[in-house]
Amino acid sequence: MTDKLIIFDTTLRDGEQSPGASMTRDEKLRIARQLERLKVDVIEAGFAASSNGDFECVQAIANVIKDSTICSLSRANDRDIARAAEALKGAASGRIHTFIATSPLHMEKKLRMTPDEVFEQARLAVRFARNQMGNVEFSAEDGYRSEIDFLARVCEAVINEGATTINIPDTVGYAIPELYGQFLKTLREKVPNSDKAVWSVHCHNDLGMAVANSLAGVKIGGARQIECTINGLGERAGNCSLEEIVMAVKTRRDYFGLDVGIDTSQIVPASRMVSQTTGFVVQPNKAVVGANAFAHASGIHQDGVLKARDTYEIMRAEDVGWSANKIVLGKLSGRNAFKQRLQELGVVLESEGEIMAAFAKFKELADRKSEIFDEDILALVSDESVTAEKEQYGFVSLSQHSETGEMPHAQIVFTVDGREVRGESDGNGPVDASLKAIESHVKSGAEMVLYSVNAISGSTESQGEVTVRLQNSGRVVNGVGADPDIVVASAKAYLSALNKLHSKADRVAAQG
Repeated sequence: MTDKLIIFDTTLRDGEQSPGASMTRDEKLRIARQLERLKVDVIEAGFAASSNGDFECVQAIANVIKDSTICSLSRANDRDIARAAEALKGAASGRIHTFIATSPLHMEKKLRMTPDEVFEQARLAVRFARNQMGNVEFSAEDGYRSEIDFLARVCEAVINEGATTINIPDTVGYAIPELYGQFLKTLREKVPNSDKAVWSVHCHNDLGMAVANSLAGVKIGGARQIECTINGLGERAGNCSLEEIVMAVKTRRDYFGLDVGIDTSQIVPASRMVSQTTGFVVQPNKAVVGANAFAHASGIHQDGVLKARDTYEIMRAEDVGWSANKIVLGKLSGRNAFKQRLQELGVVLESEGEIMAAFAKFKELADRKSEIFDEDILALVSDESVTAEKEQYGFVSLSQHSETGEMPHAQIVFTVDGREVRGESDGNGPVDASLKAIESHVKSGAEMVLYSVNAISGSTESQGEVTVRLQNSGRVVNGVGADPDIVVASAKAYLSALNKLHSKADRVAAQG
C-alpha cells in the first residue's frame, strides 16, 4: 500500500516574490494551464487581497483551470479571507490558504501581538474561512522557529475550527533535514486531532536544503503535501524545487513508498515556460531541468552509458520532457497549423488581433531561421508587443555600427504612447550604445542590476534571449526580449523592463 503525495505549486504566488519576477495576467494564465497539464494537485494562484491585479489573476485562473485545486493566500483577517473567497467563486475546486506568524521573534517584532492574541486570531480566521469554503489550509509562518507546545496548541485549535491542511513552513530556510523531520513528527504527536488534517511542508532554500528538508518532513515527519515552485523560483535563494521533489520521490519509490500524480513529461516544458516568462535563466547544472542534467563529458561515463544507460543515468531524459521537439513550419505554413501548435503549448490568445500579430511575428522569424523550436514559439508569444495590453514603449527598428578600433554607434526607433521617437548614442559596445540610445530619450534614471544573455536553442542560428533587470525608486523589474539579433533582443528587453517600471502595479509582500 502506498500514500499519495500532494504537490502544491506556488510558482505564481511565492515564486513571483523574486525581485523582478512579477508576471502579467496573461503570463500567469499561460503558466497555470501548463501546471494543469503537469497535473499539479494544487495551484496557488496568488494573494487576492494584495492588489486588484492579483485579485483578477486569481479570479481568471479559478475560472479557467478545472483539473487542479486553485488556492489563494490570505492573511488571518476577515477582509483578506473574504477577498480570497470572492476571487475563487468560479473555481471547480478552491482552497483558502490563511496564515499568521507563530514564532516568538515574528510575534514580538513583526506582529506586536501576544501569543494568546495570535492563537485567537488564527482560530477565528480559520472559522471564518471555513464558513466561506470547505477546503481551508492554515500556515504557521516561521513555524519551524516556533515554540513547539504553543504551535501544537494553535494547530489543534485550527483543526477543530475546520482547517483541512496544516502547513509548517521553514520560512527563512533555517532547518536541517533530520531536525526538521523530527520537529514535525513531534508536533504531530502533540496534536490530539492531527489525523483530521493533511500536514504540509513549505521550505525555503537559504542554506540549499529546501528539497532535503521537505523530503525529511515527508519521510520522518509524516507530511503528505509539499509546497514547491518550478525551477525553485522564489525570493532570496528560492523555494523547494518541484522537479527535484517529484523525480526524487518517483526515482526512489523504494524508499519513500509514495505515489505522485504528476505527468513528468511536462516538467521540462514547464521549466522552460517559467524561465522564459520571468527571465530567470536555469543554470546548466540544475538537477532534472538544467541543460547539462543528462550530459556526460567523462570518457568513462560516456563508455558506460553507451553500453548500458543505467550505469550512470538513474532516470531517462525523455521521462521529464527532454526532446528535440520542433515544429516544421516555414513561411508557407498556414495560420491554422500555427494556431494548433500554440494550443498544444498551452498558449491561448483570446482575440483575433492577438493571433494575427503573433502569426505575423512567426512568419517574420521563419524568414530568418530555418528551424522553429517550441522555445522560439514561447519566446515569440511572450513578447509583450503581442499582447493586447497597451504599452508605454514599443520597439520599431535598430541600426548599429561597430568595428575594431572604432567607437560603436547605435540609432533606434521606438514608440512612446504610440508616437515614434528616435534616439542615438555611442557606447562601449553595440548593446551599450543601443541601450544608451533609448535612455537618451527616455531618461528613466533606472539602474541596471542585471544583464543576461541565453541562447534559446543550441546553434548560432538560434534566437538569443536577453534579460534586463532595472531598479528605480525601490522597485525591481525584469524585462525579457528575444530575437536572432542579440542587440535587438537587448533593446526589446530594456523597453520591456521600462514598461514594467512605468506600470505602477502595487504588490504586498506575503510569506508562508
